[in-house]
Amino acid sequence: MTGRQLTGTRIRERRIDVGMRQTALAQAVGISGSYLNLIEHNRRRIGGRLLNEIARALDVDPAQLTSGAESAVLDQLRVAASADPDAGAELARAEEFAGRFPGWAALAAGQARRIDMLESRVAALTDRLAHDPQLATSLHQVISAVTSIRSAASILAGADELDHDWQNRFHRNIYEDSQRLADSSRALVRFLDMPEDQGGAALTPVEEVEQWLDGQGWHLPAIEEAAATGADPGEAVSALVKGAGLASPAASTMLSSYLTRALADARLLPLTTITQLLAATRDPAELAARAGVPFDVVLRRLAVLPAGVLGHTPGLVIADAAGAIGLQRAGVAVALPRGGVACPLWPIFGALGQPGQPIRATVVLPGDPVQHVQCFAIATRRGPPRFDAPPVIEAVMVFWPRSAPSDSGGAGVVPVGTSCRICPRGDCAYRREPSILPEVGLG
Repeated sequence: MTGRQLTGTRIRERRIDVGMRQTALAQAVGISGSYLNLIEHNRRRIGGRLLNEIARALDVDPAQLTSGAESAVLDQLRVAASADPDAGAELARAEEFAGRFPGWAALAAGQARRIDMLESRVAALTDRLAHDPQLATSLHQVISAVTSIRSAASILAGADELDHDWQNRFHRNIYEDSQRLADSSRALVRFLDMPEDQGGAALTPVEEVEQWLDGQGWHLPAIEEAAATGADPGEAVSALVKGAGLASPAASTMLSSYLTRALADARLLPLTTITQLLAATRDPAELAARAGVPFDVVLRRLAVLPAGVLGHTPGLVIADAAGAIGLQRAGVAVALPRGGVACPLWPIFGALGQPGQPIRATVVLPGDPVQHVQCFAIATRRGPPRFDAPPVIEAVMVFWPRSAPSDSGGAGVVPVGTSCRICPRGDCAYRREPSILPEVGLG
């Protein structure tokens, strides 16, 4: 069932929640109890005046009765189902489950995300155990110290009579080996970067940075103030990184790099300037031309404006030349998956094929209701050009929701998905693997 077909289920759940009997609701809106029963069991479509009257009787917005569950929750439920096909999860009823029990659905989706994060962490650590020479050296030092301590301790415990000088020598050896073991263990823990507040399930550095930025709403007044006052960039960035209190040194390094560029962007395009320009146009290319700044600077500045300036929460994705997703800010319930499995039809990947060329596209996501997203992307070279060195290319994309295009032919609209495994679009030339969902058209 689609979200619209489950309106009856939501009506029934809302009626039960407010403690209203079926006959009472039927009388309140002027229909028979048997007809309302058919509606609540999704056997009759409903809309228009009757839907509005039912919503008024139940004291709820009509949109809450007709809209489906968030696509991000449904996608995660489907990903979880595809990861364990033997569990027998009823994929066809995922929307019904999420619509009737949104809290449980969000809990299940959250647990699936955590399981996926833990499995990714285990895979990463396994790879490090197998291939990282520094980690292998640290483990060897720990094992060597433990073996030495055990050998000395067994001699002391097994000898009935041992010369006093020899006892002192073995005690000294145990003490020194214990110190070596402690130092090696601390070095190993620091290398693995396991933060205690995550219960041993460390986030990756990029996730740590994203989590902190999400908590700040991605808008950093300290950066704007430092840009406006001409404060020393090193001091401003260092203070923010220290205050963030990130668990791993790698995350702190990444945050420092991000903040340094954010401060440079803010100096090129101050908050007051972009706010004034937005009153005239929201076209990033026009904004860049009027402000006299690069296109990618405008995109990054649009993604970190204070809440309410754009009227919606923008999304942001940054990728390297290989298409690997770096930092991203999820917007309109859209988050591109990491690990090289994102849909290649997103404009950010097209931008990587033509560096320096700004791209504008409206993408349409599968689902009911259909969701249109306005995207702007560009790939640029980072750093100055150098002889005998490959260029460092980075792509950035900012996006936000938009109304459906008015043209009936859908010109300029790109149908995209999240990943092939949970994308229902049929006849897609870019499909890597079969979908677990029924196929739909590309329109």
